[in-house]
Formats: sequence, C-alpha cells, structure tokens
Amino acid sequence: MTKLSIIIVNYNVQYYLEQCLLSVQAACKNISSEIIVVDNNSTDGSCEMLRGKFPSIKLLYNNKNIGFSKANNQGVAFAEGEYVLILNPDTVIAEDSLEQVLYFVEEKENLGAIGLKFIDGTGNFLPECKRNIPTIEIASRKLMGDSKRYYASSINEDEISKTEVLTGAFMWIKREIYNKVGGFDEDYFMFGEDIDLSYKLLNQGLHNYYYGKSTIIHFKGESTVKDKVYLKNFYGAMQIFYKKHFKSNVISNLLLHKALKTLVFFKSKSVSKDKSNIFINSILLISDDLDKLEKIKTKLHPVPVFMNGYLPDDVSAYDKIIFDNSLLTFKEIIFKFQELKIKNKPLRIIPNNTSFFIGSDSSREKGEVGIF
Repeated sequence: MTKLSIIIVNYNVQYYLEQCLLSVQAACKNISSEIIVVDNNSTDGSCEMLRGKFPSIKLLYNNKNIGFSKANNQGVAFAEGEYVLILNPDTVIAEDSLEQVLYFVEEKENLGAIGLKFIDGTGNFLPECKRNIPTIEIASRKLMGDSKRYYASSINEDEISKTEVLTGAFMWIKREIYNKVGGFDEDYFMFGEDIDLSYKLLNQGLHNYYYGKSTIIHFKGESTVKDKVYLKNFYGAMQIFYKKHFKSNVISNLLLHKALKTLVFFKSKSVSKDKSNIFINSILLISDDLDKLEKIKTKLHPVPVFMNGYLPDDVSAYDKIIFDNSLLTFKEIIFKFQELKIKNKPLRIIPNNTSFFIGSDSSREKGEVGIF
C-alpha cells in the first residue's frame, strides 16, 4: 500500500516546482509514496518540464485556474496513500523531513494535521506556520498591528507542540480524515482554506501539531503576486471564514468589513513593484564544480564569481552566495540559510542536475531565477 501521497498544486512557477520536486524525491527514498502535481493551466512550460524530467510523477492538468482548494481536492481524490501531504511548489524540504514526520504521526492518536517549521528565502523564521484561530477579536488586534495572539507565539519555533492552525504550504494529514471533514472548502479560491480545514479538524476532537524539529524553506509568495487583487482575495477569505464559523452581530460585521477594506487599501499602496537594486560586487559559489563556475561567470559577466567548497567564516566580502545542491544536501543548505539570516545576504540554490540558480529576498516580489 502507498504510505504517502504528495499533492502539489502548480501555477506558473516552473523552476520552483522543479526544485521542490527534486527535494521531495530525495525525501521519499525510504517511503512508499506517489507525487501528484495538479497544474492550474500554467503557460510557462511547467507541464512540458514535468513530462520531460519527471515522467514517473502523476500530472493532472486543468484547462483553467480552478483555485487552490479545488485543485488540492482534485489531487486527493486521485491519491492512493494512507496519508496525504499538501505542499506548495515554492518550498524546499530536507532529505529526512518526511521520515521524521511519518515516525511522529505513527505514534500519535487523534491526529488532525501536522506542519513543519518554515523559513523564507533569507533564512528568517515565518511565524504563520503556527497560528491560533483568528477570532474576530484576534483578527481585529492584528489589523491594529498586534499579531502576538494571531501567531502561536507561546510555542518556541524549535519545539513540538499542539497548535490550532497550520498553513497549507505544508499540511500532512490522513487521507481518510481529510475526506471525512470534506477536505478544503471550495468556497475559498485561495487563502483561508488552511485555517478553515484546521478549524474543522479541531471541531472533530482532533489535534493539530507543529513539528519544529524539521525546517523547510518557503519562498513565500512565489505562486502569487502581492498586488491589490491578492490582498482582496486574502481578506475576502477571512470574511468567508467568519460567516461560516462565527456568529457575530451586525455592528461587529460592519466594523470588521470596514477595517478589512481600509487595510486592503493601505497595504496595496505599500506594495512596491520595484526590486531592491542591490549592487553586486562579487558572488561566492559554494561548489566544487569548475564547469558550473565558468558557466555562471559567463552568465554574470562582468560580476566576479569566486568558488569555494565550504562556507567561510567571513562572508562580508561577498554580496550574494550560491549553494550547489550537488555538493550540499538540501538539509545542509537549509541549515546554512538559517545560519546566514543575520548577514543580510541574498542566498541562492543550484538544484542538483539543473542549470539554474534560484531564490527570493522578499515575500512581496517574485524571486530570481538565473539560467546558465
């Protein structure tokens, strides 16, 4: 029997998807598993890449973008695993992460869903990987700038603990349980569906867990553009959640609606379309592959590129660091990202057996893909 089905919904993130799949395949070597990609009508060559480079992966193709919830439900309906893992394509997981989770969940009773520790493309911790139910009071406080109760701040980022809400970028759950609670609510096109599912699991008397002993990179925002439409979808999803699960009076509804509209307006004004133009003086390539060094030098000419087989203690002389996955495992790279977060350096990865480096410095903008 297939133990684990990994469901990845893709929309126009070909290179991030390729990197994600390479990390997933490495993490599944000792697990009976299947990988299912549901493509929402990508036009960037994602499906052609999948058919050419990953022929064993099951591809479901939609002729339009049907949204995150519906596409994941589509993937789960096709799945055969005892467990399903909902995973974003803009993630990188460590080689031992899935085995750790499998060992953990097999020992637990009344298990709802489980999520891991998230860092972004700069190595910084993402607090949304463990959250509380966003009641109207908690959401209102967050709108006013107080997010302490919105995120599960009482849980240390490196510990294992029950939590209320997990994020759909990595959500592991028994397929039987997923189907029992109706999976993702398809009223949510994108955003809010993970909160809704987490809440439904809690209402069944099940426990959601945050597993902080394993870390993944989530290049947050690669699948979406942080524009006014995005913001309206996000905060519109919260209104759907309240309508479904919370009884509130007319005045509180009006106040919340007004607050959400105001926040969308001001946040959309603050979204920058200009990338931070960091002047690159030199780049450090952590690799032992001279061929890659020469190709990257040609790609980045006249920027100087220096190669080293290890990360030196002092990286102050370099403005960007590129890690070669053929030398370092994904787990080692994830560790280096966390180690370098205080250095404020752009960090990139060359996934094994590829000819590109990839990474992201901001959740508000698309990341960088350098093809060499």
